[in-house]
Amino acid sequence: MRTSLLLSLALAGLGSASARAQRPVPHGRVEAFTLADSTWHRPRRVWVYTPPGYDAARPAPYPLVVAFDGEEYLDTMPLPATLDSLLAAGAAPAMVALLIDDGEGAIRTRELGNARGMVELLAGQLLPWVRKVWHVTTDPQRVIVTGSSAGGLGATYVAVERPDLFGNVWAQSPALWRGAEGSNAAPYEWLTTEVRARPPRGVRFVIDVGALEDHPTLGGRGPNFIGAVRGFNDALRAAGAAVTYTEVTAGNHAPQWWAPRLGWGIATITAGWQGR
Repeated sequence: MRTSLLLSLALAGLGSASARAQRPVPHGRVEAFTLADSTWHRPRRVWVYTPPGYDAARPAPYPLVVAFDGEEYLDTMPLPATLDSLLAAGAAPAMVALLIDDGEGAIRTRELGNARGMVELLAGQLLPWVRKVWHVTTDPQRVIVTGSSAGGLGATYVAVERPDLFGNVWAQSPALWRGAEGSNAAPYEWLTTEVRARPPRGVRFVIDVGALEDHPTLGGRGPNFIGAVRGFNDALRAAGAAVTYTEVTAGNHAPQWWAPRLGWGIATITAGWQGR
């Protein structure tokens, strides 16, 4: 019954306005920082969310959510509000979140398109910084990395490269048609080829794609978008990975389709955690 309630809340935008008015949801705290990026050597904006009642002295460290396109995930994809609502509903544990700004246009594509530099930034700077300042887990099985579109590809890629850091992926409409290092040229579906060659071990994947994303990329010159996601799903399953895969009915490539399911994906992952 608890799981059914959770999924209903997530799919309905985490409850109606009247229900939220009757039972106010406590809010966590969001802090903004600008760091000196040691990988791409530019200022890097990040935001850190801590849950209501955050306790740096509690025995168990907090699980961690890492989200790409951080500014969008502040409001358009309302990750802090979603985590508040899931916690209030008893649908997910209290979690800390790191939201990372990835710029726009070519910069964003470079950073999120199967980019080794993003792995270096996360492993060498951002995760150590978060764990030094906040009471956050080092257990990859209690870390979720998430994103949508290029961010979904970035989330999937860093977990394939570093399963010792990221044990859970929540990818919405991931751009899995791309080549290596942000390339828009062949060989396409590079990450799928990598998964076939070296399957990720111990990573849970939750992947959504819109049923209406059935079209070629690059103005008709590139792979079919949903076809690339299906191919990646098939490769994961052939490798024996744990996958929850959904083609969202009438879904398309836009936040209006992703935001209502953001909480569902997090809850689907955390439902299996022992001790929550």
